[in-house]
Amino acid sequence: MRRTDGNQVWLITAGGAIFAIWPAVYATAFSGFYLALILVLAALWLRPIGMDYRNKIDDPRWRMACDIALTISGFIPPLVFGVGFGNLFVGLPFELNELLMISYKGGFWSLFTPLPIVCGVVAVAMTLLQGATFLQLKTNGDIRQRAQSTAVWTACLAIAAFIGGGLLASHQDGFIIQGILDHNGLSNPIGKDVNLVENGMLHNYVEHPALFIIPAFGSLMLLTAAVLSMVKRAGLAFMSSSLAIFSIILTAGVALFPMIIPSSLVPEHSLTLWDATSSYKTLSIISIVAIIVVPVILGYTTWCYYKMFGRIDNKFIEENSTSLY
Repeated sequence: MRRTDGNQVWLITAGGAIFAIWPAVYATAFSGFYLALILVLAALWLRPIGMDYRNKIDDPRWRMACDIALTISGFIPPLVFGVGFGNLFVGLPFELNELLMISYKGGFWSLFTPLPIVCGVVAVAMTLLQGATFLQLKTNGDIRQRAQSTAVWTACLAIAAFIGGGLLASHQDGFIIQGILDHNGLSNPIGKDVNLVENGMLHNYVEHPALFIIPAFGSLMLLTAAVLSMVKRAGLAFMSSSLAIFSIILTAGVALFPMIIPSSLVPEHSLTLWDATSSYKTLSIISIVAIIVVPVILGYTTWCYYKMFGRIDNKFIEENSTSLY
């Protein structure tokens, strides 16, 4: 059982949840990020191939090819997800007709503007940091030392990109809803007024300054992960890295709230938490399904980590050479 198996289960679960809870968001995201998501799927295909077949042929060139496949499969998904999330800040070029059918007007390369690219760098850096701190928990010797060095420079890169992204965001226009949304009304994304306000992307933080503690805590946890890696406190470094990821994602969510996918083409057609949801009955059914399924997945994930508990060294590899990839 591989750790990636559990992670991909959560990825599929997240996609299914978005489809069930916010179908309009699912449709818009898959229209705007279609090619990007195909790249993610192609990259994920390389992961089991690289893991399962790396040790099947005793040839350095074959192992190098598998290593390259694993590198690509580890680099592309966080980059695409980071760039995609960054585009939520600047908005996607889509509009809705009178039947609420989505028409996407953008292209693949239009996704790569400065702020989304910086968000992609943040995503890659914090993913590398998480992997490096996890490797410190699982390995010894030279690999652990390399993981410690990697954790330090990736944490520094994540801090720089995170702060740089915040500075860029502070000079970006923001989508602000005028008036009050009816949270209990029918889901109708075109029934609201939205203004594009100059330098207003961080308006939630400006209106509620106490929220700045969230990105500050994220930056502190990144720095803490680097320091703890330097002093060889792997467990605390991994915990700090995990808290940093949580804080960075929460920072982005607070900046977007209540938007999910703003429309740069027609701001009034932006999708929010409330006006892009499924029906009440659908949400009720999904709640029941979640109560049953989520504990099962949590149990599965916990069991995976339990089976992988402990460090891996040369002796362990030699004793389990026929069962390890």
